[in-house]
Amino acid sequence: MHQAQQLVARLEEVFLSGKWIANTNYRELLDGVSLEQATTSLPQFNSIAKLTFHINYYLDGLIRAFQTGTLDIKDQYSFDLPPLQTEEGWDQLRATLLNNSKVFSDLVSAMEDSHLDAPFIDARYGTVLRNIEAVIEHSYYHLGQIRLIKKWIEGQTESSFRSTPTS
Repeated sequence: MHQAQQLVARLEEVFLSGKWIANTNYRELLDGVSLEQATTSLPQFNSIAKLTFHINYYLDGLIRAFQTGTLDIKDQYSFDLPPLQTEEGWDQLRATLLNNSKVFSDLVSAMEDSHLDAPFIDARYGTVLRNIEAVIEHSYYHLGQIRLIKKWIEGQTESSFRSTPTS
């Protein structure tokens, strides 16, 4: 298997269909998360929605960079999620993340292995390979956070049901 294809397999693993590292993926983990759950903030943690936006911000920016040769994203804006008011807005954010993960995978799939060692936009940003690997590692990092936040929220919901007096 070529190196680009191995990267595609890892991207699809974390976003769409895998269970190797975290026993889940973004598609599975975010499925069924309500707007209320997605926007619940825990002290000193980002919400599931903000983390979803954050990962998608980088995917979208790197897609544009691969397509245009220009990198126009800035870390300082990566958590600037506009307020989510409706389930439809949350559904759209999830769908955009999953769609962008597929687009990103397709771009990587189309790369020649020799391109992976080329500088990414500018030599100061490292190689194309390093940036693709960073997307994978960064995505797993936040996948773990989302999983923990979701478990905490589900645990709070379950404990509130257990503590509700019965008639």
